[in-house]
Amino acid sequence: MRRAVFPGSFDPFTLGHYDIVKRGLELFDEVVIGIGRNSTKKETFPIREREEAIRKIFKDEPRIKVQIYDCLTVDFAKQHDAHFILRGVRGVQDFEYERNMAEANKQLGDIETILLYTRPEYAHISSTLVRDLYSYNKDVSAFVPNKLK
Repeated sequence: MRRAVFPGSFDPFTLGHYDIVKRGLELFDEVVIGIGRNSTKKETFPIREREEAIRKIFKDEPRIKVQIYDCLTVDFAKQHDAHFILRGVRGVQDFEYERNMAEANKQLGDIETILLYTRPEYAHISSTLVRDLYSYNKDVSAFVPNKLK
């Protein structure tokens, strides 16, 4: 079975994330969405709430699993017998960061990273943008999957 881990804090889960997962299903038999704790970021939405929301989005897709993790992503991938890490890239800055992480994950755990470029219509969407809009009570429905609205 070709299994990939799609890691992130997903605070919140955006249309860009959704698109990467759906496209990932074209490449893999199963995608494990790993909701990681990021000690450098202040959470807007509690991690259990994010887990519940993502499960709700994909409740009708049995090839998607959702789990919270608190370890290195490469170790999380190994726990799930995943040989791939799936990531989205919006632009040059993302690419540099992801390339460095991919090299480290390959060295640490012989895990391949598959980068999918974000579709142009989602390239401007980030969790940071959505959190900022949300904090000012702005409508974020154009940036998150329908089931989160």
